[in-house]
Amino acid sequence: MQTPWDHRFAQRTQRMGSSAIRELLKLTEQPDIISFGGGMPAPDVFPYEEFVAASERVLREHGSVALQYGATEGYKPLREMIVRHTNRFGIEITPDNVLVTSGSQQALDLLGKILINPGDRILVESPTYLGALQAWASYGAEYVTVPMDENGMVTDALEEALRSGPKFIYVLPNFQNPTGVTLSLERRHKLIELADRYGVPIVEDDPYGQLRFEGEHLSPIVVLDSQLRENGDKCYRGNVIYLSTFSKTLAPGLRLAWVIAPPEVIRKLVQAKQGADLHTSTFNQLVAYEVAHGGFLDRHVKLIRKVYGERRDVMLGAMDSYFPPGVEWTQPKGGLFLWGTMPEELDAADVLKDAIEQKVAFVPGSAFFPTGGGHNTMRLNFSNATPERIQTGIARLGKVLYDKLGQPVSS
Repeated sequence: MQTPWDHRFAQRTQRMGSSAIRELLKLTEQPDIISFGGGMPAPDVFPYEEFVAASERVLREHGSVALQYGATEGYKPLREMIVRHTNRFGIEITPDNVLVTSGSQQALDLLGKILINPGDRILVESPTYLGALQAWASYGAEYVTVPMDENGMVTDALEEALRSGPKFIYVLPNFQNPTGVTLSLERRHKLIELADRYGVPIVEDDPYGQLRFEGEHLSPIVVLDSQLRENGDKCYRGNVIYLSTFSKTLAPGLRLAWVIAPPEVIRKLVQAKQGADLHTSTFNQLVAYEVAHGGFLDRHVKLIRKVYGERRDVMLGAMDSYFPPGVEWTQPKGGLFLWGTMPEELDAADVLKDAIEQKVAFVPGSAFFPTGGGHNTMRLNFSNATPERIQTGIARLGKVLYDKLGQPVSS
């Protein structure tokens, strides 16, 4: 329905759309619905007591700083902590390489603001993170896609996509959202090699890298890129912009994330951020620093891995027990999600309607495909529900799938 305001909106708003996940979360706020829809951490693992103590300490000892305006780049001790943590993983950076943002979503938006002109092509995995697509829609981005398999982005298909002249490559190498798969080490090297050859930067989004339940740690792309260059400069000046967050290791309500990039990129992001919010909450930054420093974060991440690993195992086991033949799914080694593929004749949006009636929800996969497709796919989150609710919810969803396929439920 037209309103008096419609003709007043900027043209860029025509490209904006609501997040399918955010809209689904509204629907599933009812307590009797078991939702595998959101990418929400488990509230069971939030370090409540540490936050209470840290908040009191910050207000008592640093109140005049915590409640005041701060530097756009972020609270310096927090940035220095990020530098120390990053150096442990094999890349030398300085605080000049770091910008603290109000969640990774703001980082994605700021990157769109400084990098994307209308009509610019962005090379992405297919499927890819819906939040990135939403962040860049209003800047006029177009998409070039590369398919994925169980080892991540199919780099054999990458060179042809690079010939289209993309502005940058966007990749989630660890336990990807939405599929849960991880980009292999061999493909990471191939990605860096091709990106360097074609002169195309890489945006590496890594919110889940610390949440590995099994297997060997794989070096981030930014680390491999740094090793390739070996310029002897402690200030990183490579081809990768790296994003990570405290949302999955401390709490998403903090809205705290960071960007690691060459200093000239950080300076431009700082200018863009000044026009957006001046700076990320000073109080939140000080509290996060008080909670995380001194080794607590390393200890806490071990607890998260244990809890999420158990829940992943419960979901995989329940799917083996309750899902009909013909439905396939990924086997993530970490993170928050797995990806289901149903027989071609099923439409996930149609399945979701029946699932909601059975008080269970998931995210239909088509929203993660920027150029269309994925009608028979779905994303399932295993981190937020308890093991008991995972068992019950997967059993309900399995019954819906059996009914949709016209098969008798397996005994």
